[in-house]
Amino acid sequence: MSTLSSAKFLRTLPGSVLHMLPPTLQTIQVRQPFRWLVQFHYGEPRLHYEVARIRRRDGWELGFHCEARDKRLNRFLLDGFRRHLFEIKDTLGDSIEAEMWDRGWTKIYEVIPSEPLTTEYQQHVGRRLAEIIVCLHPLFVELRSSVAKVYR
Repeated sequence: MSTLSSAKFLRTLPGSVLHMLPPTLQTIQVRQPFRWLVQFHYGEPRLHYEVARIRRRDGWELGFHCEARDKRLNRFLLDGFRRHLFEIKDTLGDSIEAEMWDRGWTKIYEVIPSEPLTTEYQQHVGRRLAEIIVCLHPLFVELRSSVAKVYR
């Protein structure tokens, strides 16, 4: 069992996530704007999946963040995900939350307990984020395409 530094854990996490996504979702892009998190997106960096260290809860937050400058868009997406929250929880479990956040941002996420940063734990985190992406992304695509109709 190999232990990783926090920096290496996050830097190499994308490989674990990509490996577990179906081919149709492997075009995801990766960025690491801060040392404590890594983000995954499909061309809109402000609407992204994220893995972030949460020290105050000794865990990792995994989820989808809506951080667009347009607060109405963030709220529209949150409301859309909330309409499907029963199905989302049926697929991903009751630990998934959907809520307003800071600066008019919103998120659909869960916090998982922290464990030693081993390659096995990295695989667990990567698998879980891949499950979240597979569940949420079709809903996001549908919601994102309906935004144009609503805001015309």
